[in-house]
Amino acid sequence: MTTGKFIFKATLIIAFFSLMSKVLGLARDMVIAHQVGTSMSYDCYQIAIKMPNMLFTIVSGALATVIVPVFVEYASQGKKGEAWKVFNTVMVIISLFYLGASLIGILGAPLLVKFLGPSYQSEWPLIVDLLRILMPLMVFTGLASLFTGLLNANNTFGLPAFSTSVNNILIIIFALTLGAFYDIQGLALGTVLAAVGMALIQLPALLKSGFRLSLNIDFKHPGVRQVYYLALPSVLGIAINQAPILINMVLGTWLPVGSLSALSYADRLNQFPLGLFGMALSTAVFPTLSARAASRDRDGVADILSKSLKAVALITVPASVGLMVLSKPIVSLAFERGAFNEVSAEITSIAVFFYAIGLLGQAGVFLLTRVFYSLQDTRTPVKIAVVAVLLNLVMSLILINPLQLGGLALASSLYSLANMALLVFFLGKKLPGLYRSGWLKFSLAVLVSAGLMAAVSYLANSALAGWFPGIAGLIIQVGLAGIAGIVVYLAAVLLLANREVRYFWRVARGSRTGIR
Repeated sequence: MTTGKFIFKATLIIAFFSLMSKVLGLARDMVIAHQVGTSMSYDCYQIAIKMPNMLFTIVSGALATVIVPVFVEYASQGKKGEAWKVFNTVMVIISLFYLGASLIGILGAPLLVKFLGPSYQSEWPLIVDLLRILMPLMVFTGLASLFTGLLNANNTFGLPAFSTSVNNILIIIFALTLGAFYDIQGLALGTVLAAVGMALIQLPALLKSGFRLSLNIDFKHPGVRQVYYLALPSVLGIAINQAPILINMVLGTWLPVGSLSALSYADRLNQFPLGLFGMALSTAVFPTLSARAASRDRDGVADILSKSLKAVALITVPASVGLMVLSKPIVSLAFERGAFNEVSAEITSIAVFFYAIGLLGQAGVFLLTRVFYSLQDTRTPVKIAVVAVLLNLVMSLILINPLQLGGLALASSLYSLANMALLVFFLGKKLPGLYRSGWLKFSLAVLVSAGLMAAVSYLANSALAGWFPGIAGLIIQVGLAGIAGIVVYLAAVLLLANREVRYFWRVARGSRTGIR
């Protein structure tokens, strides 16, 4: 099988299960929105869950990424046993770290809450309770992330992608049961239990791949040292990339009640297309990029990356346009019922609009940082992230007064786009072949096509607004306006970027002219 066809098939597998997960994730958010809306209690939940989520993202995000190239390198040399020994040692160490961090968080919750929610003094007792319930979350999400990375390294994509669906199903069940009886504390407990399920469901496949848990860990193993050597700057880089989330949360506590909840719902909606294709492609292509980089085939890395970036742009740019133009009816259709009222829909749609601007940047950063990691360069993304975060902080402080929560969302989007632009610039110095692919013509083609899509979707949405009442009316309004825009976009991009579209179609059909 050609490399291009393999990547395409892996992307389809991940995209299928990602679609399932995103649909279930939307159902999860609909259930939560119906129960708590944009209430103070859900704002408190958002504050409490940030600490375990950020620690998980920083540590496991770095390890799950850098361990794949190391694992692939050992396995490609016929040292599969050594590869598993490295993974086992890393897993034991990281589990102990998470357990210790959870204990510190539980004991230190009264101090942490003063930093996380400085303007929520009256709600500090509730946030402390939620923080103590949610701190163990990082243990199980961390293990699930490591399991996913290693299964992907063994070219197993379906089950790891499906595990997030299991997580969402369990949260829905616990939200309707524990949440109904124990309010927001019940939802917090259900979130932790769902993460346990997400980790456990991957264990059989991991064992089948050859993993066996052993407490005989080797701190001095060259592979373990290599993982931590690569991970330490990556941890710093991811920590810096988490700064915008922390900035949004702390500044958001000074905005009206419900702002943090609205930002969370909006971010989830934007994650739908991002996770479905942008991150699915990045995940599928990463082991191949690592293998090419390990064999010193930089022209091959540049070729795969260039085509992957174009694929990401072809999908995420129209997704951004659709979310921006149809933000209000989409939010109303998804959430406006129960405790989620018209005011909730209005403020959430504002956040959706501004978050959507940065969709391409988020998908691009996710892919580009992994290319640096596959080249075993974890320092350059850190330096770039520092510059981008400083931009985010400045823009957040400037935009929060005139645009309120919209300013925080816009600052996050500008941060993602700036981060992506800088990554492309510096990666081009390592991979000169990256710039040999007609990028200017392609970019203009996508932008013109997206502009036509925006105009058609906007006119269709305006013409259909109010014609049909209720949920059915919103479905018709969003559906027809969205379809009209997509048809125009596809027609325009086929006309203006025919070469790229034909290439992706050949890969989809398994043509032998694709990437090898």
